[in-house]
Amino acid sequence: MLKKIIKSKTFITIIVVVVIIFGIFLLFFNRKPSYQFVTVTRDSVTESVTLTGNTTPAQSVSLSFGSSGIISDTFSDLGKQVTAGQVLAELNMNDLLAQLHSAQAGLVIAKQNASSSNNNIDNVVAEQNALVANAYRTLLNSTLQAQSISNLGAFDSPTVTGTYECGKDGVYNLKTYSSAGGVSIMYSGLEPNDSFLLTDVPRPLGKCGLYLSFDKSKILYTDQQFKIEIPNKNAANYNANQNAYQLALKTRIKTIAAAQANVAVPGLPSINDSEIVQAQASVDSALAKIKNAEIFAPITGTITQFDAKTGQLATPGTPLVSIMSTDGYEVDAGASETDVGKIALGNKVTMTLDALPNETFSGSVFYIAPAQTNTQGVITYQIKISFDRADPRFKSGFTANINIETDHKDNVLILPQYGILQNDQGTFVETLVNGKVVQNPVTLGIQDQKGNVEILSGVTEGEQVLNIGLKAQ
Repeated sequence: MLKKIIKSKTFITIIVVVVIIFGIFLLFFNRKPSYQFVTVTRDSVTESVTLTGNTTPAQSVSLSFGSSGIISDTFSDLGKQVTAGQVLAELNMNDLLAQLHSAQAGLVIAKQNASSSNNNIDNVVAEQNALVANAYRTLLNSTLQAQSISNLGAFDSPTVTGTYECGKDGVYNLKTYSSAGGVSIMYSGLEPNDSFLLTDVPRPLGKCGLYLSFDKSKILYTDQQFKIEIPNKNAANYNANQNAYQLALKTRIKTIAAAQANVAVPGLPSINDSEIVQAQASVDSALAKIKNAEIFAPITGTITQFDAKTGQLATPGTPLVSIMSTDGYEVDAGASETDVGKIALGNKVTMTLDALPNETFSGSVFYIAPAQTNTQGVITYQIKISFDRADPRFKSGFTANINIETDHKDNVLILPQYGILQNDQGTFVETLVNGKVVQNPVTLGIQDQKGNVEILSGVTEGEQVLNIGLKAQ
């Protein structure tokens, strides 16, 4: 009977099932666990903050007249390049100039009358001659410019600076030529022929006080001819300076004649100091009115708004001209509360610009706002970043992807983040001791963008910890 049972198919099937179950038990329930390890190494780690911002001009201004009046002249237009101090527009100033000249004459007479009851004619003559000389010097220096006279068209001209002091009118003739150091310029005319190398650093043009330079970012061709007319009759301020000079000549004749007429009259009373102060105040008031009747460019840049039109009635405080600086660009960005505490002035920055792909630009943090900006409930702090080098391709509004290096350490113990366990009890690494997993507390330092974390304490170099794979929540 037993032999029949053993030989039956049912019995054999039962035996096979038991063997399979036993094998599964041995395979899955009696297998020793396996572990992966990561090793504590010594290396460098760089902490950084990533932001997104936009390029903005280093300077931008909006300008208006300081008084009301009819615009008589405009000297620029939208998109034009202007230099600091350049007159852009002016109101009709005929009445204002007359007031100034009258006030200046009154001041001169007041000072002369107060200087001596005997009206020292020599002092009067000397002072009037000085006033005429100053007016003539101002006339000769009416916005001096190097004007192109080449037949090949207009090119960038050298920049004229300094004050012409030689007291005679005429023309400087200039011609560029190739030399060993670059492009040189030869001059003749008002001063003996000579030449020198043109650079972006102003160099003396003869011995009369003028200097020439050329912006190294521009192109200067050889065999180009320029002239500097003294005075520059095309200058915006030439007519005003010419009127002032003619008035100085007339005032000198009138004042000297009055002084000569009074020389023989003893005991003439002199005006008191308050009358001199009043006369000076009249001059200052007239000068202020003239200044308010002109719009000057306070910075060098590009005009982005020009609404001043000849014949238009201008009112004070109404912006008519806007200028964006061409001296350079910076980047504005907003840092969160968690990031702003890591950022410091002078931090090194690398940036990419969406408008200029595959290029990296360097800079540094030069401004951190002391107060927050609240935009629809989101708190940020304004960060300004300067570029290490200017680039003529930059424009306002480029999107910048910013990486700010906030800290760097060399020769420190590091672990990848996936080797660190964080939970409600603290921060740990796990090690295997006699086949058992042991948690060891660690102190963390800075972390880089690659996920490497500085370990300040709790591990040793070369120690192996478990690769836990994921940070505990």
